[in-house]
Amino acid sequence: MKVYKIYPKGFASNSYILTADDINAVVIDCAQPRVLEECKKLNLTPKYVLLTHGHFDHVGGIAAFCSAGAKICCAKEEESFLFSSGSFCREYGVDLSNVKIYKTFSNGEKINLCGIDFTVLSTPGHTEGSVCYIAEDKIFSGDTLFCESVGRCDLPTGSYSKLVQSIKKLYELKGDYKVYCGHEDDTTLEHERNFNPYIRK
Repeated sequence: MKVYKIYPKGFASNSYILTADDINAVVIDCAQPRVLEECKKLNLTPKYVLLTHGHFDHVGGIAAFCSAGAKICCAKEEESFLFSSGSFCREYGVDLSNVKIYKTFSNGEKINLCGIDFTVLSTPGHTEGSVCYIAEDKIFSGDTLFCESVGRCDLPTGSYSKLVQSIKKLYELKGDYKVYCGHEDDTTLEHERNFNPYIRK
């Protein structure tokens, strides 16, 4: 599996393009329409978009991906939130008019998309329906876990107590993982277990 990290231009999240065959791709967090252009540059066809949560800075390219035929997926608890005022999508001009969710996931669900095996891990706290996606030895953590930091929990459906539980759930995973975060730099789970100053293992 190859992972291409797409940094945002302006304020948005990191996006990730995953491929197992150099033909089809799964995108995690389509932060901006330009992420679709990055797929085209890589000669990849985006078949699915997996949302870690519904905030505007993670879904800004959702209309472009829908128009390109990609299937949008998220946690069951996050589907309605995406279309609510709490996502801030309409306030920041994200077009949701023709957006439909293809599939919703539950905690622990295992799926295979484009030849890549994913495990969905429910990690509420940043939002109620925040999830992390695990593929091989990699965690795509959205805004749950950052390099020596954690996601904010003072926005709609956020919860500090749930965030603590979610981070500790990640820490309890066996072994080490590379963590691809929603913002800023990558990290590893073992580094966060030992050095994250906000939530210790």
